[in-house]
Amino acid sequence: MTHSAALPLPHDHAPLSRFAILLMAVACGTMVANLYYAQTLIDVIGPEIGMSAGVAGLITTLTQLGYGLGIILVVPLADLFENRRIVLISAVATVLGCIAIALSNGPATFLIASVMTGVGATGVQVLIPLASHLAPPERQGRVVGTVMSGLLFGIMLSRPIASFLAGSMGWRATFLLSAGVIALVAVALLIACPQRRPKGGMHYGQVLASTFSQLGKYRVVRMRAFYQASMFAAFNLFWTAAPLSLIHDFGLGHNGIGAFALAGAGGALVAPVAGWLADRRLTGPASLGALIALAIGFLLADWTVAAGSLIGFTIMAVLIDAAVQVSQITGQKLIFSLDPHARGRINAAYMTVMFVVGALGSVIGSTTYEAGGWSLSAIAGAAIGGVAALVFILFDRGASATR
Repeated sequence: MTHSAALPLPHDHAPLSRFAILLMAVACGTMVANLYYAQTLIDVIGPEIGMSAGVAGLITTLTQLGYGLGIILVVPLADLFENRRIVLISAVATVLGCIAIALSNGPATFLIASVMTGVGATGVQVLIPLASHLAPPERQGRVVGTVMSGLLFGIMLSRPIASFLAGSMGWRATFLLSAGVIALVAVALLIACPQRRPKGGMHYGQVLASTFSQLGKYRVVRMRAFYQASMFAAFNLFWTAAPLSLIHDFGLGHNGIGAFALAGAGGALVAPVAGWLADRRLTGPASLGALIALAIGFLLADWTVAAGSLIGFTIMAVLIDAAVQVSQITGQKLIFSLDPHARGRINAAYMTVMFVVGALGSVIGSTTYEAGGWSLSAIAGAAIGGVAALVFILFDRGASATR
């Protein structure tokens, strides 16, 4: 069952100011960055808190697991309770999790705090549909694009920031500073972010039960979840294998890899453009173009590494990140137009598929690089983009047309 037209948006909110939009983008970036800070610090954190090398791998896994649990259990609450309150509670949980990480002196306390931080970070997945609710329909794509750019900047800048702070102030300072910044952002959200009270009418169990029924109800949600899961898998593949290539093929150290990641974050700048395209009913062409660009980006990345061109490799990183961003923003523009009263559940179902399938990209990246170096990883990434583009051409049948 699909809806050919969007349901009318409820006008139960205050207008969204430009400052509030930028604040939401900053909040998304600062909260989601906590999922990735520890990834580059495992070799420093592990020995200090008595964590063996084998157990240290759980640092990233459990943080991501907490985030996944939050998507399933917390994000649907946006259809039941006032949205800004959920975001603020999530921010408080993230602050407490960061402080607990910084003060931890053993593996158990560190890992429990990591799960808590991951759950808290899912407040960003309430903020994004909230921004969509508060934006006027004709600017919805651009508003979501701006907020999403903050999210991607947070992901991309988290690793170099963590490396820099750990080198100059120690790894614990990274999480204490993060807690302080998020606390300030939460106060600003309390002051500047408008409230949004959903229609409600269901209890928590009904909301959870109906979350994944949104995939069956709306074909566009299934299609967009597939496209973005493919994109996210390719994104994770790239950022797992590319640092290995930078080390072995270009001889870079941690600082060089950090600079590469900073340059790659430039792909987030395409977010407002993607939103502009979505607002002009160009979601279909933009989505297909992003899938094709992803495949081409990986093929050219293979060629640039073989040619020894670090500049070319960096440009391809920007292209791949931009393609992922365009697909995400156009997809969320579409799914947010389906049912304003189920936007939290729709986003939770969409993000869960994207997160679970996309997480396989890291495994594919490390496995392919070990088996055949960067060339095999690049071929795998191009194949993911190519298959997704082929599915779009053969089976989309207007699902990605703007409603």
